[in-house]
Amino acid sequence: MKNESKLTKKRSGFSMWVLVWGLGLAGQICWNMENSWFNTFVYAKIGKDPSIITGMLICSAAATTFATFFFGTWADRTGKRRTFISWGYILWGIFTITFGLTEFISKEYYLLIAVSVVLADTVMSFFGSMGNDAGFNTWTNDIMTDKNRGQIGAALATQPVLGTILGTVVGGLLVGESDNYMRLFIVMGVFVIVFGIISMLTLNKNDDVTPNRQGSFWKQFVSVFNFRRFFELKELVLVHVAVAVFFIGFNVYFAYIGNYLIYYLGYTADMMGIIEAVPLVLAMLTAIPIGMLINRNKHPYICIAAVIINIIGLFILYPIKADSVDPTAMFNWRIWLGIFVVGVGYIGILQTTKVWAKQLYPRDAKGQFEGIWILFFVLIPMIGGSLIGQAVVKTGGETFVNAASGQTEYVPNGNIFLFGAAIILLTLIPLVFTVKHHKTRVRQETAED
Repeated sequence: MKNESKLTKKRSGFSMWVLVWGLGLAGQICWNMENSWFNTFVYAKIGKDPSIITGMLICSAAATTFATFFFGTWADRTGKRRTFISWGYILWGIFTITFGLTEFISKEYYLLIAVSVVLADTVMSFFGSMGNDAGFNTWTNDIMTDKNRGQIGAALATQPVLGTILGTVVGGLLVGESDNYMRLFIVMGVFVIVFGIISMLTLNKNDDVTPNRQGSFWKQFVSVFNFRRFFELKELVLVHVAVAVFFIGFNVYFAYIGNYLIYYLGYTADMMGIIEAVPLVLAMLTAIPIGMLINRNKHPYICIAAVIINIIGLFILYPIKADSVDPTAMFNWRIWLGIFVVGVGYIGILQTTKVWAKQLYPRDAKGQFEGIWILFFVLIPMIGGSLIGQAVVKTGGETFVNAASGQTEYVPNGNIFLFGAAIILLTLIPLVFTVKHHKTRVRQETAED
């Protein structure tokens, strides 16, 4: 506790916010590139096959989850957050560039290039999780207090949106009409490497915490998979279940939204970036009032409202047909309105649950519980969402046969939003049950104060 207080005091001013925003935004831009542009890269350079995207999502999610547990345990035992942040970011950037090199494998070896893409994405995700999930996210948990949790929560929630905005706009400009994906991967990879170097020069021993050793490394690593301690925290369990259900539905449509805009509606890559970015910029403004409500302990009610809003946005997007859209015109009010409303719901659920879960973590195992968060936030949703999304695209999307290769091509349509909304609706069940536990805990904390 003494070291944590010192860390909070040390990083309570300008330097803290520079690191929170610099490292956070660099990480989110890179995650956005993986979540958005890797999928369009596959469709543009390899083949319009959702099976490859599913393989990427599942393997990268598994690598991310294992890395978060592994490096989270390691970071808890050593207390040295800075090492994992700096080297994780540097290696993350290097393997982002390496991913782009798969484009140059001969197209005659379709299976080889498909496996190489999945493998490269997996390795990149492994080191990305080392730097961002096990390193940066745990460090933000260390510096969070009752006074700044709303502000840090707002930063952590708006960073994915800003990352989406910057990643899609800048990414679209870098890719351009010529589909120059290698240029995108080099620029983004170097960007992340630079911030890894900056963190190496900026973070110091004051950013470390008291080591927490519980037997051998592997005993401590395996101990987190004994979920007895986790399941004793009923409010935390329900929050994680709600997150898992919501993001299963989210991954049904989000993994394919870029290919939906490009290959179904007919927009170019650079136009796609702007179409996604502008409505999300407006949606991001809601993070300010949401942060105020978080500070007033309104977590369950914010999340319930966010789920309903998100579903409304998906139902706005669902009926849009390719023949009703002019792909040469940037503005289409239904698309922009739908993305805006979806974005408001997404920001609300992400901003609130991140802070909510961090408040409930045991103080002596923050790194390991960050791994449990990744299990529910990444692994379960990406496996479940990608498999459902693949089935929706293959059975309910548009199907074509490539005249040159003879391969069947699958293009996503509005059904991805319909099925995503149906799953997200189920999020209301665990959220309703959180209300009782949340009220009880808040009353107890208020009485103790």
